[in-house]
Amino acid sequence: GLGFDSIPCSVFQKLLKRLSAIFGVSFGIRRLYMKTLLKVFEWATVRLERGAKENNHPLYKPYSNEIKEIRRSGSNKDLDSASEFEMSDIFYFARRGVESIMDDEVTKRFSAEELESWNLLTRSNYNFQYISLRLTVLWGLGLLIRYGLLLPLRVTLAFTGVGLLVFLTSLIGLLPNGRIKNLLSEKVHLMCYRICVRALTAIITYHDSENKPKNGGICVANHTSPIDVIILASDGCYAMVGQIHGGLMGVIQRSMVKACPHVWFERSEVKDRHLVAKRLSDHVDDKTKLPILIFPEGTCINNTSVMMFKKGSFEIGTTVYPVAIKYDPRFGDAFWNSSKFGMVNYLLRMMSSWAIVCSVWYLPPMSREEGEDAVHFANRVKAAIARQGGLVDLLWDGGLKRDKVKDTFKEEQQKLYSKMLVGTQEDRSRS
Repeated sequence: GLGFDSIPCSVFQKLLKRLSAIFGVSFGIRRLYMKTLLKVFEWATVRLERGAKENNHPLYKPYSNEIKEIRRSGSNKDLDSASEFEMSDIFYFARRGVESIMDDEVTKRFSAEELESWNLLTRSNYNFQYISLRLTVLWGLGLLIRYGLLLPLRVTLAFTGVGLLVFLTSLIGLLPNGRIKNLLSEKVHLMCYRICVRALTAIITYHDSENKPKNGGICVANHTSPIDVIILASDGCYAMVGQIHGGLMGVIQRSMVKACPHVWFERSEVKDRHLVAKRLSDHVDDKTKLPILIFPEGTCINNTSVMMFKKGSFEIGTTVYPVAIKYDPRFGDAFWNSSKFGMVNYLLRMMSSWAIVCSVWYLPPMSREEGEDAVHFANRVKAAIARQGGLVDLLWDGGLKRDKVKDTFKEEQQKLYSKMLVGTQEDRSRS
């Protein structure tokens, strides 16, 4: 037979990579890779800044700063002395409108996060120009490594993970329900998700694992990317919730539900809140079933903030396990701008990045307090996630990404204007 020394080095390295992916074992190679990249990024940024200063041109895409409060003058004085609407009030609202456009808390949460340093990706430096021969050679070498070496390997791992998931879960689905089927299902899901994580060169740090979600509960997390699912599922098994799809995604969903009781809804069922709540309640009432994984924001946010949680997940009387996910954008931007990139294009961008680095915090379980409604409970959980992940806690609905502003928000501004007029009238009567 063949001796160990006769095995080609590249084949042996690929074998090690696959074994580490399957069994969740780390050889420390990815950590060394990350530290090396940081050193390269530091040198490239210093060299780029020095060259930019010499050539006198900006480096990064302009970023709008918050407009400072404009001193009251002119027509705004009329606003202080008026007890009812006057034409000069238009200038006040025009100013507020300009401020909102320049520093919109919602819109800027759906664009890529700005970097303080250059990571040798042109997508993170829109004004990249020739600076020096060494820097250009380094950028070209990085391009060759990412697209010529890493991308083919990652695509291979991705197809391997997805293919194994579909094949093995379909086989497990043939077994009778019971302890052996559940055990095999968990092992297969973990193995396949870990292979998919390696397809992204994901370097994940999990904190406070003693707080990991347990059966009969709901895991809620902030949402940055579709890969949030595999980031969490590679460390523990969950029951997924979502709409039934066609095509490849439909094949994956049908195979997964054969091995594990995931909660899939038809398109017509998604809008029926009572039906959704009933299906979720029935699932968590069965303590033998896996915890449900839900992203209450309902859309992807750019890794800087947490936006309004939909209250539906918090109306169910069960324990909620909050999880905070924070990505490091220096190695690759994990945010999915679905209005700009399709799923395939997005995944190719992820696989052609240097790596996906993130931290995951398992927070202590939370339950609704006596007399607390679902909205306040959702806000309390959201605040805990934002605080732990170092994210901005916003009250805005992420649905504003595509929908028009709700009438309730307009009514709030009208009420605020009315209070200003009433308050001014009271001040005049006192004087």
